[in-house]
Amino acid sequence: MTTIYKSKEGKRIITEKYEKYLDNLPFDVEREYVDTSFGTTHILVAGSENAQPVIILQGGNCINPMTLSWFSPLAEQYRIYAPDTVGHPGFSAENRVSAKDQSFARWIEELMNHYQISKSAFIGPSYGGGIILRLATFIPDKIASAVLVAPAGLKLGSKWQMIRDILYPLICFRITSSNKHLQKMTNVMSDNSMKEIDVELIGDVMKYVKLEQNMPKLTEKEELVNYNAPTLVIAGTKDVYFPESKIHHRAKEIIPNLVAFKSYEMGHFPSEEYLSKMNQQIEKFLEEYYEEVDIVQSSI
Repeated sequence: MTTIYKSKEGKRIITEKYEKYLDNLPFDVEREYVDTSFGTTHILVAGSENAQPVIILQGGNCINPMTLSWFSPLAEQYRIYAPDTVGHPGFSAENRVSAKDQSFARWIEELMNHYQISKSAFIGPSYGGGIILRLATFIPDKIASAVLVAPAGLKLGSKWQMIRDILYPLICFRITSSNKHLQKMTNVMSDNSMKEIDVELIGDVMKYVKLEQNMPKLTEKEELVNYNAPTLVIAGTKDVYFPESKIHHRAKEIIPNLVAFKSYEMGHFPSEEYLSKMNQQIEKFLEEYYEEVDIVQSSI
């Protein structure tokens, strides 16, 4: 069997952290499995059954409950669907799926068909944002509105800086298991604001998971000619992976209906302060640009 884990023990540790994170979410969560052409997908569902759907896609080489926790306030107003990305840590199938072609777009389409959702709002940080851009390329009419948070798929940060500040400490951590190197790396990721539970989780992922090293395809302007959903992009000025200075111009250049671009002085992982500000911005955006008409298909 294909596995993304380096050992059975490593998989056990990561899934235990997943369950611990899930238990700490401030709302009730349903757990479901959906069979797709790309493998069985584990999905976290929250919020009122009668509310408009919002599909939240996790960051890469991470776990779904961590990403979902960032957007906790939205569960009060929307029906949240948060799938564990196939080929990433969690409970979905472990085979890799390409983020450079239409595969992830078809995967999302199959999940939406299962839940009889014709169109939805989407939120995706990092790798999840890159997946939304693949959907916008191949099946744009599935997106009612989109929020891309520090998204992959637009523009990369400095490779030299990533090697110096992320890759080198990562190699040192793997060799020595020293928390000094882990802390250095996570401080860069979060601008010195990462929670201890997340530091531990990142350390375990780095130890026990065969990381997905292929970023989503950098989106070209001509790929989005048929995409017209209102889009909000949020970026961090201190993000080593996708800095605001790189993705602001690119987003304005290629996203046809970019209604807002918001930047904060944050790293790739937002602090609690910036998460609060982000959620206020997202709630305001969805209230204004997520129309209720013809969003959800009628039940069979």
